[in-house]
Amino acid sequence: MNGDWRSRVNVDEVKALAERVRAEIGKAIIGQADTVDLLLTALFARGHVLLEGPPGSAKTFLAQCFARTLDLDFGRIQFTPDLMPADIIGANLFNFQTSTFTLSEGPVFCELLLADEINRTPPKTQAALLEAMQERQVTIDGKPRRLSDRFMVVATQNPLEQQGTYPLPEAQLDRFLFKQTLQYPSREEERRIVATYGMHSGQTTPADMGVERVLDAATLAKANAAVAAVRLSDEIVGYVLDLVRSTRETADLQNGASPRSAAQLALAARARAALDGRDYAIPDDVKALALPVLRHRVILSPAAEIEGRRADEVIQGLVERAAAPR
Repeated sequence: MNGDWRSRVNVDEVKALAERVRAEIGKAIIGQADTVDLLLTALFARGHVLLEGPPGSAKTFLAQCFARTLDLDFGRIQFTPDLMPADIIGANLFNFQTSTFTLSEGPVFCELLLADEINRTPPKTQAALLEAMQERQVTIDGKPRRLSDRFMVVATQNPLEQQGTYPLPEAQLDRFLFKQTLQYPSREEERRIVATYGMHSGQTTPADMGVERVLDAATLAKANAAVAAVRLSDEIVGYVLDLVRSTRETADLQNGASPRSAAQLALAARARAALDGRDYAIPDDVKALALPVLRHRVILSPAAEIEGRRADEVIQGLVERAAAPR
């Protein structure tokens, strides 16, 4: 990506593009503005998102609408207890007519992968996504196979207290840039949902709701170049480090956040700055993203669990106590 691309798409245009994406998704999704913003931030930070919420909270439909606005090649995997790793990444199958092996690509070979109810399948199958999420490639029979540079995972999971769920391993949770917890809509939002979707018979699609494409591959690449030019001062870097390292020093947490989380928090702050039309990150960018970046990377101490504390509460307290640069 050269300097010409950066001059043709600046942070003001990135902000305008994001507003158009929000408007298109808003045609089909009522509420969930914070979640849409996190998806956009993850897109420009080249990260993955884990959405957790009760069934029927539009997690899957939101991912479908997001993919349509970006004109991304969409793939979906419905995770079930009997799903195998080869069902995700694919396998070399023997062709008896040609006496050769032919690669049968799995659904992971796409640009935006919806991993639906990812915690409905055992850890062995969940782990099939580890390499894809970290390196944007998969290894089949010892040979690496590249995925798209735009490859992004949006995974959904039901709350862990529900029956038939398998907690994601810490190593896989750490691959997700954000974990967003979806809540039930407000009464007014739910009234609008019932009024809107009660008028449709059968299953609706983003196209049925009038969701249009906003970005193409070339525009997205240029926008990513503009995000890469956002400045990250030494003071902001120090602030990120202080915040992440504080999760390893508090007695309320048994395990703190990883070094990867610090790097990803800084990258996400730059993406958020661009979405706000700024070419520099500020402490508010870090504060706004600290909770979704860190909540799934820490483990409460036994004493904090006995006291009924929650990871979100502990992280929010650390954010409030951390000294932000001026």
